[in-house]
Amino acid sequence: MFTTFRGGQTGTWRVLSVAPVRGETLPLMPALSVTHADTISLPPAPSSSSWRLIGVASHVRYVERLEKIALNKAQAGLGRPEASCAALIPIRKNSAWWLMSQNERRRIFEDKSRHIADSLKYLPAIARQLYHSRDLGGPFDFLTWFEYAPAHAERFEELVAMLRESEEWQFVEREVDVRLVKVV
Repeated sequence: MFTTFRGGQTGTWRVLSVAPVRGETLPLMPALSVTHADTISLPPAPSSSSWRLIGVASHVRYVERLEKIALNKAQAGLGRPEASCAALIPIRKNSAWWLMSQNERRRIFEDKSRHIADSLKYLPAIARQLYHSRDLGGPFDFLTWFEYAPAHAERFEELVAMLRESEEWQFVEREVDVRLVKVV
């Protein structure tokens, strides 16, 4: 199933900010819609009033069995009523990352950066879903989606800061941080 994040004039999420972390940003739009479909429709003509990012929620990668069990046990689902805050963080990694074997990427992802182990303490307060988009020809490799209650906003900032300080993030060449609040 394809998930489309569309920044535009309408949507179920109000955009609070669009900030470049590394590289080129995305245009600031007032709203974001999130849709799920079995197919991808052809893109509309280029417009200054919207942008569109598409990804696929795939099987979990770079995890070992015990890590997957721990993630499944701790992870909260998306769409919880109290989770009225969200962040969309699209990321593109550099060619050095993709030239490595999967085992080499795993070593950096978990053995050195402790991406999974250190992130577990933020679950279930922060729900997350990773969408793969590298093979779909978009401008990003991953679209990371987070949802959390306003009471957990500080914890979310801690999580993002921790991830950005890891060795894995040295391979990020483009990252945009889109902050949102659910439209009631």
